[in-house]
Amino acid sequence: MDLSGCPCSGKTLMRLVQPAILAILREEPLHGYVIVRRLSRMTVFREDPPDARGVYRMLRSMETAGLVRWTWDASDRGPARRRFHLTGGGRACLALWEKTLDRYQRTIGTLLTEMREGAGERHAEASGPASATMRRRRATTA
Repeated sequence: MDLSGCPCSGKTLMRLVQPAILAILREEPLHGYVIVRRLSRMTVFREDPPDARGVYRMLRSMETAGLVRWTWDASDRGPARRRFHLTGGGRACLALWEKTLDRYQRTIGTLLTEMREGAGERHAEASGPASATMRRRRATTA
C-alpha cells in the first residue's frame, strides 16, 4: 500500500506555510526570496521545503485577505523589488494561529498518549452499549 499521499505521511504540513510566513514577517518586512529562503531553513519544512512559486501564490492570497501588504523597494543595484509587510490583520491572524496550534499540540499529545497506551480501545469498551447494560445490571442487583 502506498501511503505517500496520505495525511499520515506528513504531507499536510504544507498547510503551515501561511502561519510560518506570518511568523517570519512579524520580525521585519522582507523580499519574497528571503521569505522562501527562511522557510526552507525552518525545521518543519527542512525535508520538504515549499517551492518559490507556491510561496508567491500564498503571498498574493494573503495580500488579498489583508494579512500582508507590499511596497516597492528601489535600489541602485537592480530593479525594484517587492518588500512584504505584515498588516494589523496579519498580526491578529498570527495570534489566532498561535492559539490554534497550541490547542492542536495539546490534542495531538493526548491522541499520541492514547494511541500508545491503547486507551482509546479501553475507553470505547468502558463506555459502549454493553458496558452501560452491565452497569444497569449491577445497579439493580445491588
